[in-house]
Amino acid sequence: MLYSLARSLMFRMDPELSHDMALSSMNVAAMMGVNRLLGAQQLTDSVEVMGLAFPNRVGLAAGLDKNGIAVDGMAAMGFGFIEVGTVTPRPQAGNPKPRIFRLPEQQAIINRMGFNNQGVDTLLRNLDKQQYRGILGINIGKNKDTPNDKANDDYLYCLRKVYPRASYITVNISSPNTPGLRTLQYGDSLNSLLDALKTEQAKLSMIHGRYVPIAVKIAPDMNDEELLLVAAALRAYAMDGVIATNTTLSRDGVEGAEFGNEDGGLSGAPLRNRSTRVIRALAEALEGDLPIIGVGGITEGFDAAEKIEAGASLVQIYSGFIYRGPKLVTESVRAIQQLSQA
Repeated sequence: MLYSLARSLMFRMDPELSHDMALSSMNVAAMMGVNRLLGAQQLTDSVEVMGLAFPNRVGLAAGLDKNGIAVDGMAAMGFGFIEVGTVTPRPQAGNPKPRIFRLPEQQAIINRMGFNNQGVDTLLRNLDKQQYRGILGINIGKNKDTPNDKANDDYLYCLRKVYPRASYITVNISSPNTPGLRTLQYGDSLNSLLDALKTEQAKLSMIHGRYVPIAVKIAPDMNDEELLLVAAALRAYAMDGVIATNTTLSRDGVEGAEFGNEDGGLSGAPLRNRSTRVIRALAEALEGDLPIIGVGGITEGFDAAEKIEAGASLVQIYSGFIYRGPKLVTESVRAIQQLSQA
């Protein structure tokens, strides 16, 4: 009830302004116990994935806290793990505003942020101020003005920077809002990037005395043949995980809606079936060789359990959290528990 009131107030504001205000106040709000008033619960459903012990299977997806300023506040919402970013080597402003559009009737969001962030060094400084010591994923990308033939340099730079701080690292090659980025998911570009990442990971593991898993985040808009090729590459280079999926360019489910034709990636409820289809296809193609983190369209507990049933080991939420708040986290953990007990 209280979250519904808070959401009603926030939805009267510009989406990006309300987002920034919520983030900037979240850590203090958690210290004051507001998370409990909003219905947050810390539920346990332990599982080991990528060699890491997760307290429960429901995490926060990247994108909500790009600069790592609200990790403590987010952790208080009941998430089993937190992913921050996407972060790039250098700060960048992202695309022109407005660039976030709510579609409340469809429980959806369209964004064309464009990897707006303060750069990897600022992210790391912000993380040093957080008390959270749970599972932390750091999502890395390339700067918009870095040409694709130099993209490996950006990813390796960020990998080296975040390696000592991250529990796992996500390589974002699937955002629709950086021109040309999604071409890195295919063919020689993908093979080159995966090879470079695994080579550097081995070096960093020796230097730091710890192995940090690397997951790759893919788009939901691939056909079956493309998914098979991506799965084969992930297996060939022994990647540690895959996150399925990012936002979609499709407008299925939002036809005729206000803002439904805005450019950008669509997330929220309309993405559910498309994301789950990718998870099922990946699970079949990967044959258990690497775990899948399912994300996309989770707006109730059933959706989270569905993704686990489809083959995911973990799930993440973002847009559903905006619409439902911490209650969705609790629902999702419980639905997954019930699935495992069935």
